[in-house]
Amino acid sequence: METKENKRHTVQDRRNILDAVSDLADTQGGVVSRAQAYAAGLTRGELRAQIAARRWQRVWTRSVCVHTGEVSARGRQWAAVFEGGDRAMLDGEASLVASGLQNYRVSVLRVSVPRGVKPLRATGLDIRRTRRWSAAERVVTGVPRTRVPVAAVRAAMWAASDKQAALLLTMPVQQGMTTPELIGRALLTVRRDRRRRLMHAVVTDLIGGVRSLGELDFARQCRRRGLPEPSRQRVRRGKDGRYYLDVIWDDFGLVVEIDGIHHSWATSVVPDALRQNEVSLGRATVLRLPLLGLRVAADEFFDQIDRGLRAGGWCGAA
Repeated sequence: METKENKRHTVQDRRNILDAVSDLADTQGGVVSRAQAYAAGLTRGELRAQIAARRWQRVWTRSVCVHTGEVSARGRQWAAVFEGGDRAMLDGEASLVASGLQNYRVSVLRVSVPRGVKPLRATGLDIRRTRRWSAAERVVTGVPRTRVPVAAVRAAMWAASDKQAALLLTMPVQQGMTTPELIGRALLTVRRDRRRRLMHAVVTDLIGGVRSLGELDFARQCRRRGLPEPSRQRVRRGKDGRYYLDVIWDDFGLVVEIDGIHHSWATSVVPDALRQNEVSLGRATVLRLPLLGLRVAADEFFDQIDRGLRAGGWCGAA
């Protein structure tokens, strides 16, 4: 027969269990998986009671948030992984954001699971089986996710556009999250992908700066577009070790300065240069071309070069 003392112990045990669940949730953005709650000693009935009493809330199907306010970004990241199962991990751009990528927002959390796992479907989630899943590429401190170099490469592969792909390779390097060399190593494992050539070009740019462009490459771009070849090209190195290339048409009074990768935000350097060029065309003959612009907006920049040459007296290809 249960005594009052035993009953008090039972109530205290329940409180201890709830405290343990709450403490665990504090380390996971306010979220725990149902499996974690049960492992701590909570029964299914007690978990349902917390939700029914509106003290907790469901997060997708396999997690709960231990408050009823807005679920934090970190909490959603943990819940996304719980939704994928024991071997799931955030991947691509979601992994980059979880690792600390700034000034970038994701609307759908990509989660990778090994082959043989049945993916679930839920709003705001993209859980996919992949043959590229590897435990060696999984960060296990904090929310489970792919390592930054691998995440950057996969984010570029899955990006909606070439421009977004270039940004996702560039921004982690600019923010000091990884190095171009490590991204290059991760890229070597990609044997087939429609953006493989673009990704190699961007990573080469990140590693070598404007040296990878080459004077002959720029001249070929001019010939392909029917522009005159520059009369002089000079590669120079700045105090910070970054490379720059001056392209000069003496006969038409036009100079294009091609800037290597630098520490401006990748999301702004290309549009900023385009806007600056528009202003410069009205009163000057110096245009700026960020190296990233050659990868994501070459036509727009070469259109400006064409206009600059014509303003200097070039009459166009015969």
